[in-house]
Amino acid sequence: MAKRSKARRRALEVLFEAEQRDMDPLQVLRVRREKADLIVNDYVVEILDGVKTEQEQIDELLSTYARGWTLDRMPRVDLMALRIGAWELLYNEEIPDGVAVAEAVALARELSTDESPPFVNGLLGRLQKLKPTLELG
Repeated sequence: MAKRSKARRRALEVLFEAEQRDMDPLQVLRVRREKADLIVNDYVVEILDGVKTEQEQIDELLSTYARGWTLDRMPRVDLMALRIGAWELLYNEEIPDGVAVAEAVALARELSTDESPPFVNGLLGRLQKLKPTLELG
């Protein structure tokens, strides 16, 4: 598994834990590092910081374009994969759009239900098509 793919998976795990514990994701990562003496790829921190910074707008976009789904109804793993994918797609110019979508789908395939990959792909695909028209803050 490539370094960035591993970083995305670690970021998803941290985002999931942070939501479950109602904690800041960077604080969760700090605690994990202290307890296990983890060496963490810098990209994990970049993802966590980016998702945290842009989460309000990312969630608004996901809510707007998720046909028939509210964020509350989405499986949490899917939501974390979508947040990471949306952040990479919309805010990280280093990552090609197709890679951002494919990596989020891969996370959903690996960690969630059989229905999750097509859902994640469809929602991020809609955002990818709309990207040129979106006003991002």
